[in-house]
Amino acid sequence: MKRIATIQDISCFGKCSLTVALPLISACGVEACPIPTAVLSTHTGGFEGFTIHDLTKEITPIADHWKKLDLHFDGIYTGYLGSPEQLKIVSDFIDNFKKENTIVFIDPVMGDHGKLYAGFDESFAKKMVSLVKKADIIAPNLTEVSYLLGIDYKEDFSDEEIKDMLLKLAAMGSETVIITGVRRGDSLGVMAYESKKNTFTEYFRERIHDTFHGTGDVFASVCSSALVKGFSVEEAIILATDFVVECIRHTAEDKQNHWYSVKFEECIPSLVKGMF
Repeated sequence: MKRIATIQDISCFGKCSLTVALPLISACGVEACPIPTAVLSTHTGGFEGFTIHDLTKEITPIADHWKKLDLHFDGIYTGYLGSPEQLKIVSDFIDNFKKENTIVFIDPVMGDHGKLYAGFDESFAKKMVSLVKKADIIAPNLTEVSYLLGIDYKEDFSDEEIKDMLLKLAAMGSETVIITGVRRGDSLGVMAYESKKNTFTEYFRERIHDTFHGTGDVFASVCSSALVKGFSVEEAIILATDFVVECIRHTAEDKQNHWYSVKFEECIPSLVKGMF
């Protein structure tokens, strides 16, 4: 069985980060080993008065114990990291645990819709670049791309602009760059570049005019799992994108009661079918 170490926060209610990653990685038939970077009572998107407990000081002791156990990972998948200190600790984790066949998948979570999340600033984005350089695969959205490259954000980029971004991001060191949330008329999709093959890949679906928290985590969890299991980049992108679309469609009918995230649990059977 393949094994992924995933490093990100856990929001106890709201379904994002680890509460998405753990069940979906497992559903893909991959062993999930979490390192929580913080514990929140809920995610921060729309909830007021949430609690948060930082776990930065716990990350290194967990890694040290794993090292003593001589644990090996087929994949290292990082999501939301809340501080420059955590970026440095995770960078050290990659140095200590990456082997020749380990896939390092970094989702450089920083913002969306042209704005950084609360608590992040441009200096954090510049520090994220150092971590991105250690990735085999990165999967930023267009907001995160704009901050990584230091360019102005806009909702609609041309295909040529996206390809130029992919090449510039790949030049930072990642073998594969996947940009999510690319708009093309009434379609929304993903464009990617594989430097070893010098090939571009794209996959678009009809645009659904509903937004939900956690869909980026759903995509990254499924995509990273598929890649670790040996799926090609194109196959992983298609599988992850189709699953996200299914989750959104399934949840849109009950958005009033389920506005905080997607009902991915009820869509897992189709994910399992696609994975095995």
